[in-house]
Amino acid sequence: MKKCRIIKEIRGQKAVDGAGVRLVRVLGSNDVKAFDPFLMLDSFDSLEASDYVAGFPMHPHRGIETITYLISGEIEHQDSLGNEGTIRSGEAQWMTAGSGILHQEMPQKSERMLGFQLWLNLPSEKKMTAPSYLSIIKDEIALKCVDGAEIRVLSGSFEEVSGITPRYLPATIYDILVFKGSEINIPVKSEETAFIFLIEGDAWVEEKRVLSKTAVLFDKGESITVMAPPDSDSRFIFFSGKPLQEPISWGGPIVMNTQEELNCAFDELREGTFIKHK
Repeated sequence: MKKCRIIKEIRGQKAVDGAGVRLVRVLGSNDVKAFDPFLMLDSFDSLEASDYVAGFPMHPHRGIETITYLISGEIEHQDSLGNEGTIRSGEAQWMTAGSGILHQEMPQKSERMLGFQLWLNLPSEKKMTAPSYLSIIKDEIALKCVDGAEIRVLSGSFEEVSGITPRYLPATIYDILVFKGSEINIPVKSEETAFIFLIEGDAWVEEKRVLSKTAVLFDKGESITVMAPPDSDSRFIFFSGKPLQEPISWGGPIVMNTQEELNCAFDELREGTFIKHK
């Protein structure tokens, strides 16, 4: 089985977004070609409510899906489709913005806010699909225990356990906890873009020490090996998806294929015609 080789590391940088939320920005517009079909990755990790309670008031999205996952914490949300609810510890929300949606995410004071939001690109023929929303509760996230590690499967499958099946782009997402001194081998589909994000703790990745809050991109291969240090656990998120290899025109919360499509979206926002489905 061919081992995947590390081709790029990106250490997350402190940033402020929304109405004043302090977060770690990992992937952004400069990384879209290498990480296709993944667009943006933000990580939350704070013990101070003042870092995040200002939240992300109502804002638009078009052309993407957003996946929000909390290891710890609570986020209340609502959108222009009339959906509202709460993402709690160990839960996720998979939102398809499609043709256009307005939504807000308001983190609540918690003992610790730890999680991430991922932006996943939509194929060109699906960018204007009807918006939809999927709440993934804790019981729907399959747990696989192996020697020295736990794998929570948000989407896709790991050995005989499966998470949700994405509707448009079949991305695989695992939350993996490796106990101190242990290692895990993760099978990878060679035709897909695969990377991990060390959300908590350092790790040895393919025999290289990698620091916490770092994304590691791999070349084409069939497996990845991650080992926790002898004195601490490592927790990381595994992402894999087939590249779209399509042009990207990105403006703030909207990601389309052409500048013309992007201009149209912002014109519709100004004119009040952005929302196509209610």
